[in-house]
This record gives sequence, C-alpha cells and structure tokens, in this order.
Amino acid sequence: MTLWAIVPVKPLRRGKSRLSGALTEDERAHLNEKLLEHTLKTLADLKELEQVLVVSRDPHALTIARKHGARTVREDGQPHLNTALTRATVVAKLHATRGVLILPADLPLLSRDDILTLIERATNPPVVVIAPDRHEQGTNALLMSPAGLIEYDFGEGSYQRHCKRAQKAGARLEVVKLHSLGLDLDLPEDLALLDNFKELKIR
Repeated sequence: MTLWAIVPVKPLRRGKSRLSGALTEDERAHLNEKLLEHTLKTLADLKELEQVLVVSRDPHALTIARKHGARTVREDGQPHLNTALTRATVVAKLHATRGVLILPADLPLLSRDDILTLIERATNPPVVVIAPDRHEQGTNALLMSPAGLIEYDFGEGSYQRHCKRAQKAGARLEVVKLHSLGLDLDLPEDLALLDNFKELKIR
C-alpha cells in the first residue's frame, strides 16, 4: 500500500491561542515550530510512507517542511481545516497513493513506533484507523485506505463523527488508543502532563 502522510499546520504565530494564559506569543510560536520539526523528523525516512505533505498558509512553516524533505501545499486565504485536508488529499491521489495518514503537528510524544502501529492496523482496505485524543473527543490521527474513503470532519467531537462516517462507508474501523497519540497540546493542563516540557526549550 502506498501511503502519504498529510500534516496540516496553522500559522505558527497564531496557533495554540488557548495556551495564551501560560505562554507568550513568542513562546507559542517557538513551541509550534518545535512541534512541527518533531513531527517531520518522526515521519522522515519511514519506508512505509511514500511522501509527507504539509499544508499551510504560513510561508515559514512551509519552508521548514521543505528543509525536512516534505512536499508542500500553500493555502490561500483562511480555508477551513477540512477543506484544506480535502484539497491536500486530491494532490496525494493524483500521485496514485492508496491511502493517507492525517497527522496534526501538535503531538509532542509522537514516535516512529506510533506511526508503524497505525499503519499495521490499516491492512485489508477499505479501512479507517483512528487515534482519539485523551478525552476521546477529538481525532489526533486518521488513516484511511483508500484515500478519500470518508469526508473529513475535524473539530470538536470529531472522533465519534469520524467513527460513524467509517461505519456508514462500510469500512473496517480500527481504533488505536495510545498515551503518546492521545496527548495534544491545546490547554495549559496539557503542558502540565508533558514530562519533557522543558526539553522543548521554549523558555
């Protein structure tokens, strides 16, 4: 199975606004850059991934992506996340990819083993593999084969909606619950749960 990873990235200086009570704007921008680099380094050189595609309207984020060997798609204006992901998936399908892995760039504990676990669960398509956040509300990773099997429905409560879309499409649904995939950085309490917070060197 040929597989592309698609990484959506908000403008680095605007992302993580809900951390404004804990971090300054400069610190949040630096955190977002570190998280993006961590994601790209984790995805790099995985033979199971044919390509990494970063979609963003932030030129600096796209420059970082290209330095790590990723393809890029620059979004104009302020498109909705689901629209941006749909456009990126069309680009991937033009290159004959069989499946796509959607991976937001805010998972500080993400490891190569996590990616391999998701891919290993994606055998025998049609299949949708979902990793929920630690509250089992949001979607922290979404792999589907074939690409475009279900419509994207990211946003509050997306985990259950993606599960329902997979079932409605007649796909096999695989749910992967891992602590490392469940922790995304959205709120100050998320930072408190991150043992290696200091290692991000944002202060």
